[in-house]
Amino acid sequence: MSDSSDKSKTKIDFTSGSFKKYLANTSWLFIERILRIGITFFVSIFVVRYLGPKDFGLYSYVISFSWLFASFSSLGLESISTREIVKHPELRDQINGTVFFLRLASGIIAFVLIAVTLKLTHEETNTSILILIFSASFIFQAFTSIEYYFRGIVQAKYNAYALLASVVISSALKVIFILQKATLIYFVIASLVEFAVLAVGLIIVYRYNKLSVFNWRYSKILATSLIKDSWPLALSSVVVMIYMRFDQVMIRNMMSDEAVGYYSAAVRICEAWYFIPVTLCNAIFPAIVNAKSVSIEVYNSRMQKLYDLLTWLAIGIAVPVTIFSSQIIQVLFGNEFIEAAPVLTIYIWAGVAVFLGVASSQYLINENLTKLSFYRSFIGMLLNVVLNFILIPYYGIVGSAVATLISYSLIILTLSFHEKFTIQFRMMMKSFLLITLFQYFKNAINAKTKG
Repeated sequence: MSDSSDKSKTKIDFTSGSFKKYLANTSWLFIERILRIGITFFVSIFVVRYLGPKDFGLYSYVISFSWLFASFSSLGLESISTREIVKHPELRDQINGTVFFLRLASGIIAFVLIAVTLKLTHEETNTSILILIFSASFIFQAFTSIEYYFRGIVQAKYNAYALLASVVISSALKVIFILQKATLIYFVIASLVEFAVLAVGLIIVYRYNKLSVFNWRYSKILATSLIKDSWPLALSSVVVMIYMRFDQVMIRNMMSDEAVGYYSAAVRICEAWYFIPVTLCNAIFPAIVNAKSVSIEVYNSRMQKLYDLLTWLAIGIAVPVTIFSSQIIQVLFGNEFIEAAPVLTIYIWAGVAVFLGVASSQYLINENLTKLSFYRSFIGMLLNVVLNFILIPYYGIVGSAVATLISYSLIILTLSFHEKFTIQFRMMMKSFLLITLFQYFKNAINAKTKG
């Protein structure tokens, strides 16, 4: 009797108020992300075609170089601050204010570090100016503390309003610049404007909820506590950004701007799907946090369902993209970018590891095992950088895509022997090997036969 009772607890009650709340939150996140990704991707097609391989390659290099430092400015506070809002909603102003000032300070430091790095590396003046323009966005990103707050209280629709407004305005500017035959610097400015508008939008929706940023308070004690929990995530974010963006920096320095353009075109298609695991995990993270207080069975059941869903989605995306990679590149970017097709064929499969990695990170955060997240990311970074140095000279941008696929896939195995991650690793492998999918079909067939 107890076994059946335990199993019933792990089932999702689709009629409960809690489920409807999280469903509504997830729906808002998906609608916002789909619209935002759709608008951005549609406009980026015209931007890529307008700029061509060389200028688009330089544009991608500017963004990639800047993002290497952007991960430092985030301090790994995204999930940590959301977790604290869920646990201590009464400390709203203190948490929001502390996170804001931490991110503002780190953003300024990151900007200075970029300027110093550009000086020491003797980067071209034109390229340095473009990088510094975009890097100014770090200051505006301090207001994402508001975004973390709305995630914590499961009110994603307010974030959606601000995020959509920022993308629409930025995209409209890019279209205008294309029609006016503007130079590359204007498109970099448009990308900066996106973050400025987002900051203003978040302040407006925060004010709409009868809340004020002027009530925020900085707490040194809370800041110390947040940094203590988040620093492994901050370091992890830095190394993740290195192995996600450093390949484009290496391609430019080892090959050319045109090569970066081809590679970046393929990467844009692949990474356009990465909003799916991030959106799902951001939406249900509060539910996962609360599940552990119910029972370990409910907790593990929800994690297994998350692994299953994300794995099947990733494979479902990779198969058709692999088959039609050449046609996809030709339709979207034209024959001028056909050299991106082999990269797309290989790189798209890295999404399976990315989807699983995002899901397992939620477990590591909730269990306060953020150091393990850092170790995993650090190993992945080393693998990616070393493999890129080995493969790019021989195989060019295709070699870089292979390096990415191998490094992304192998880091999933890095925590397999850690005692605190063993169960999660087994759950992930059940999803990756489609064991749970076959079990699902088997149970469905048995239920139908009995019926």
